[in-house]
Amino acid sequence: MTEPREAQVQDLEARFHQGDVRALARALTLVESGHPLGQALLKRLRGRGRAKVVGITGSPGAGKSTLTDRLILEARKRGERVGVLAVDPSSPFTGGAILGDRIRMMRHHQDPGVYIRSLASRGALGGLAGATVAALSLLEAFGFDRIFVETVGVGQSEVDIARVADTTLLVLTPAAGDAVQAFKAGVMEIADLFAVNKFDLPGGERIIQELKSALELSPPRPGGWRPPIYPTVAATGEGVEALFTGLEAHHQHLLAHGLLEDHRLERARFEVESVIQEWGRRRTREGLELVARVAQGDLSPEEAAMALLDPKGGT
Repeated sequence: MTEPREAQVQDLEARFHQGDVRALARALTLVESGHPLGQALLKRLRGRGRAKVVGITGSPGAGKSTLTDRLILEARKRGERVGVLAVDPSSPFTGGAILGDRIRMMRHHQDPGVYIRSLASRGALGGLAGATVAALSLLEAFGFDRIFVETVGVGQSEVDIARVADTTLLVLTPAAGDAVQAFKAGVMEIADLFAVNKFDLPGGERIIQELKSALELSPPRPGGWRPPIYPTVAATGEGVEALFTGLEAHHQHLLAHGLLEDHRLERARFEVESVIQEWGRRRTREGLELVARVAQGDLSPEEAAMALLDPKGGT
């Protein structure tokens, strides 16, 4: 059984290194499903490539996908190969992704320098799919120069994306009270850049002033970085070139202050934690008897957790 599996990994790895997009798609599917072949391939490929990883988050309806579409164009103008991971909301019943993000970026599907992949969140904590970081590692190894990770934009995902990306872009809009909501969610502390999208709507200047006031009270950023604010209209492309220049400026800041390695370590920590959380959920689903004993007061949650995590299965 080991021999054929090893041969399969070697064959897929060889096609991967040859730039076969179908091999990349296959590898991503294997990794997302947790297949042993995917894990074996990932071990061989992890750590190769150094893409500029940009996380894009914000409330639903803020225009993240349209803005990402425009940023792809800017990257391609500069000759960059671009990968996109769109973490879509998934059905709690079927686990299927809505794939709305992919629909908005259809024009890039004929461009061999752009690869777009939707990942279903599948109810993952924070809204980030458990395989997001693994998929990111595969895209890096495939040789993409820049990778955009667009999140669901709900709940904890707005904070978690900062643990995955080198640069985090928070997209707000004038008319939805997004700025106030952002202050409550704590994403002010994690965003490296702000885009006030749909700036052609009323209230754009007010949002910018609120952001500036809030940033004055925010703690200092590593290396003294001061998050800039960019007004954009993604539908027309207005302000997108300046925003892209800002993304590049932040990457250069990370390089100049030796901060990229810290980002990579935090990304690995997030991935390990995601695996542990998934194991915990799986064991809890299997340990209904122990869960029932907690509900009855026979066990504390800590005792049940220790029993579930005990490889011997003792109680």
